[in-house]
Amino acid sequence: MYAEKLPPHDPDAEEAVVGSLLIDGETINRIATVVKSEDFYRERNRWCYEACQSLYHRGEAIDQISVARELSLKDRLEEVGGAAYLSHLVNVVPTSVHAEFFAQIVNRTATMRRLIQAASEIATIGYNDAPDTEQALQQAEDLLFKVRNTHVTRDFVTIREVLDQYLEDTSNIEAMDQRVAPIPTGYTDIDNALGRLQRGDLFILAARPALGKSTLAMNIARNAAGQGAVVGIFSLEMSREQLALRLLSAESEVDSYLMRLGLLGESATDRVMTGIGELSDLSIYMDDSPAQAVLEMRAKLRRLHTDRGVDLVIVDYLQLIAGRESRGENRVQELSEITRQLKAIARDLNVPVIAISQLSRAIEQRPDHYPQLSDLRESGSIEQDADVVAFIHREDRYTTAEQWEQRHPTEPYPENLAQLVIAKNRHGPTKSIHLYFRGNFSRFENLATELTSNER
Repeated sequence: MYAEKLPPHDPDAEEAVVGSLLIDGETINRIATVVKSEDFYRERNRWCYEACQSLYHRGEAIDQISVARELSLKDRLEEVGGAAYLSHLVNVVPTSVHAEFFAQIVNRTATMRRLIQAASEIATIGYNDAPDTEQALQQAEDLLFKVRNTHVTRDFVTIREVLDQYLEDTSNIEAMDQRVAPIPTGYTDIDNALGRLQRGDLFILAARPALGKSTLAMNIARNAAGQGAVVGIFSLEMSREQLALRLLSAESEVDSYLMRLGLLGESATDRVMTGIGELSDLSIYMDDSPAQAVLEMRAKLRRLHTDRGVDLVIVDYLQLIAGRESRGENRVQELSEITRQLKAIARDLNVPVIAISQLSRAIEQRPDHYPQLSDLRESGSIEQDADVVAFIHREDRYTTAEQWEQRHPTEPYPENLAQLVIAKNRHGPTKSIHLYFRGNFSRFENLATELTSNER
């Protein structure tokens, strides 16, 4: 049935666009961002438009005579219908005033043709009957996403518009449209330092094992969801059951060890049931598929974004993401590509992405054990691609109370005291923030004390 139909196109609109340019060459400044040469269905109209583009790029006048000469130089004048066809185009429209309207029609019909082409390619994928179903679905989703991205265009806006938006946003950030509002972490000092989690940002949270990086990420997820955010979590290390148990322990303030053993008294049981009720109402979505590739994650996020509207993405953790096969790349190159793709996801979906990362053992060789950007394991371009890089440092993991008293006799022992070291901040200064760590409850809490990075 569909094979008998011509693809969507509007020859009158195409002719009106080119005719408008021949009448007034300056019109190209208004329509260049709306319509591209490949949007034209009829070849001769596309050639005429390309001729106008070539003249524009060379800074030459666009009119019937110059376009005819340009087409002649490319041996296309006779093929388009000669000077007679150019005269016809000039007579199609009396004025160029409505050129943008016609350009939008050409763009819309081109988008419909791309959609048809994507549907055809998706059908081919289906008929190929590939053994990897998930990969086939990802390819199909990529084709549709490409059509959508091709359709979206951005143009200049005045600084007045940007500043007016800024005043509107900052005057009432709580009422800001959820599609553009930054995401709160629930930690006062972190939010103050970063201006909350900015949409489109890649946030790297790194530490050595067992210092609480997954715990802090889950705490942020719960706090953000409590403020109405939709959170997507990729847990490549822990199962969804383990993840849920950590969240429940932090919510109910019941020791996770006792919860796993089922050794709960009446009071603790009541708190757990209350916690289950609170967490169940939150929009937190977990995926515990191991060794996922970024391509798979992106496809899942797009579906979730379409269904629910994602506000925050957490990946736990970076080094467990599968790289592409058969590319001859080492792991550093793979990690570099992975971080670039995660940054692209943040931009595409307009969400902050928190990626947890391991630190190298080099930190153990330094006397102070204080993390540095160079400690990022298999770093590659992690530091370059990330908008924010933060480390968790806990002095009580490396220093006993007796050792601390010898070195700092006048200072209290920093038991359960954690520093979030913001080593890179594209939006502001670097600093170190103090948080209180309650390990038995898998929970970080606000602490009033805050130190700058040079005060440690």
